[in-house]
Amino acid sequence: MPLENPRHRIAVLADQCVQCGLCLPVCPTYALDGNEAESPRGRIAIAAALARGTVLPNAELREPLDHCLGCLSCERVCPAGVKYEELLVETRGLLGPAPGRPEVLLQIVKRPWLNRLVQGLARWSRASRWLGLILPAAWRAGLAFAKQKGGLVGYGKLGQHHPGPPLPSRGRATVALFPGCAGSVQDVEAERAAETLLAAAGYHVVRLPAFCCGALDAHDGALRVAEAASARIKQAWTGARANYLVTVTPGCLSTLRKSLPEVHVDDPYRLLAEQIDTLSFNPLPARLALHVPCTQANVARSDTALLKLLQRIPQLELQRLPAPPYCCGAAGSHVLQFPQRAAQLRKSVLTHVETLDVQALLSSNIGCRLHLAAGLEEKASRLLTLHPLTLLAQQWISS
Repeated sequence: MPLENPRHRIAVLADQCVQCGLCLPVCPTYALDGNEAESPRGRIAIAAALARGTVLPNAELREPLDHCLGCLSCERVCPAGVKYEELLVETRGLLGPAPGRPEVLLQIVKRPWLNRLVQGLARWSRASRWLGLILPAAWRAGLAFAKQKGGLVGYGKLGQHHPGPPLPSRGRATVALFPGCAGSVQDVEAERAAETLLAAAGYHVVRLPAFCCGALDAHDGALRVAEAASARIKQAWTGARANYLVTVTPGCLSTLRKSLPEVHVDDPYRLLAEQIDTLSFNPLPARLALHVPCTQANVARSDTALLKLLQRIPQLELQRLPAPPYCCGAAGSHVLQFPQRAAQLRKSVLTHVETLDVQALLSSNIGCRLHLAAGLEEKASRLLTLHPLTLLAQQWISS
C-alpha cells in the first residue's frame, strides 16, 4: 500500500504514539470529561482502528474526534514527537465533515463581504435579542459573535495616545500581511496596528487579499475545499514578492505554513521583537490580563516575543492566565458546532479572570477574543477586550 494512501498514512502516524499518557494532563477535553476517549491517546487509538478497518465509522466513534479542539498542547509535550495535528486532519478528512457542521454559518464567516453585511444587519436589528429565543444553539453562538464590534473595544480608554500613520519603510525587508476571513472583518484595528508597528520597525508592508486560508475546512474534514484555498494562498503569495508572510490571527498559521512550506510564515511578534530597539512606547499605568491562545503558544510559539514587546510599555503590569489544560473553547468552528461545550471551557478561563483586578483582557486570536467577550457580556462585565497589537500601536511613540 503506498504511503500516499490516507488510511496507511493515518496508521503510520498513529504508530508513533507510545501511549505514555503525558498528554492527558494538558488536554482540555480530557479535563472536561474525564473520559479516555476524549484524550489525545484515546483519539489516536480510534483513528488507528478506523484507518485499519477494525471498526466501522459511527456516531459514537466520531464524536470524540469532532470534540477535539486541535489546541495541540498534546503535540507540544509529546516525548515521541507524534504529529497529532496531521493525524487529526487526515482522520477527519477520511470521515468527511460532521453531519452537524453549521455550513451556512461557516459560509458567512469565510466570506468577508457577507460576514460584514450579516453583522451589520444583526447589530442594526438587534437580532440577538429576539432570534436567540428561537434559533438553534449554533446560530445563537454566531449571533453572540455578531454582537461584538470587533477590533479594539474601548479604544482610547486605556491611554491617551493613538497610533499614527505608518512610517516610510527603511527597506529592511518586505512583509506580506494575510488578513484572513473573520480577521479582516473583526480584527481591522489589529491589522492596521501590525502595519504601523512593522513599518516603524523598518519593514515594507504589503497587504494580501482577504479570504479564508482553509483552516476551518481542513480541521472539519472538508479537505477538497481546503486544497482550493491553499492554491489561492500560493497565487497571492507569488504576486506579493515578499520576504515574510504574517497574520495577526494565529489560528491561520498552521494552514499557511502547510501551503507555503518554504516561506517564513509567522505572526508579527517575532519580527517586531527582533527590532525591538527601534520601538519606544508611552507609559501605561494599568493592570491587564493576558490570554495566550493555544495556537499562539503551540503553533506560533511566539508568546515569549509577545511578552518581551508588552514589557517594553512602561508601568504596564501583566497577569498571564494559566496554561493548559485551560482553553477558552472557541477553537475555530468548535464554538459553533458545540456551543455548550465551548461555554463550559470558557467558564474556566473567565473564572481565573474574575480573580484578577484588571482593566482589560488581551488575546491575539479573533475567535478566542470574541468568545471571551461574549462570555463577559453574559456576566454583565464591563472588562475591555483587545488585541495586543492594538495596545502596542496605541502606546507606540511615533516621533
